[in-house]
Amino acid sequence: MTAAERLPDVTAFHDRRTGSVQYVVADPVTKDCAIIDPVFDYDEKSGQTWSENADKILAFIAERGYRVQWIMDTHPHADHFSAAPYLKAKTGAPTATGSYVTRVQKLWADFYNWPDFPQDGSQWDHLFSAGDTFNIGEIGGYVIHSPGHTLASITYVIGDAAFIHDTMFQPDSGTARADFPGGSSAALWDSIQAILQLPPETRLFTGHDYLPGGRALQYESTIAMQIATNSHLSVHRDKAAYIAARDARDATLPMPKLILHALQVNINGGQLPAPEANGRRYLKIPMDLLTRGSGE
Repeated sequence: MTAAERLPDVTAFHDRRTGSVQYVVADPVTKDCAIIDPVFDYDEKSGQTWSENADKILAFIAERGYRVQWIMDTHPHADHFSAAPYLKAKTGAPTATGSYVTRVQKLWADFYNWPDFPQDGSQWDHLFSAGDTFNIGEIGGYVIHSPGHTLASITYVIGDAAFIHDTMFQPDSGTARADFPGGSSAALWDSIQAILQLPPETRLFTGHDYLPGGRALQYESTIAMQIATNSHLSVHRDKAAYIAARDARDATLPMPKLILHALQVNINGGQLPAPEANGRRYLKIPMDLLTRGSGE
């Protein structure tokens, strides 16, 4: 098998607290790997942070003898802190996200009243734009811009695997919400249609699974499965119908309980706030910015 024909090994790590799915994607021959969308643990009731999720990933990588080439986020997450800085400190690997993160930084820096906050994406080591290519070992990858859930969202296609974050979920769960600041159901439809142009056998790895109905964890599908059985896309087959259904559904959803906590960390590349004079870190929560629901 040539490098061009080699398929990446993909291992998922599920965080039940947030429903997030984190990935290690590796070239099985060279043992080079990337970490995608890692979680840094945070409890909003106590303010405690810890590194259980990231440490599990590091232990797995050490067990497999992998070398970390990249630590990649698909977008600034609204429901967990990114563990990218923690993992960079442990591995030395560069951090990366989409260049479109500057649009989210501009939006949220205004919400947090941070006029001096750097809005150029310099908090990451590398910014990917649509069409950019990279390698995991000898397996080629490239980037698709996939806005809609956020302005910044990107998809990483690595070999036969696409990491589709918050665009489509498992077929029984449909598609992601598009009502966050900067979100757009119309843009999400277009992003999903672009992903669905990939070969039918492409493996799709989603960014969340909430175990609907108490079923077992699922995170992998294919293009063919999504086209045939996605609970939103197989019913709402044209853009106008999808937008109407998506917007109606989103109007019933509370905001994620960590969105105001997480965005101030994640637009800063996952860096926690700097300690103040007393040695403690503090988050800043804007009042009455997001007014729908309690998040519970």
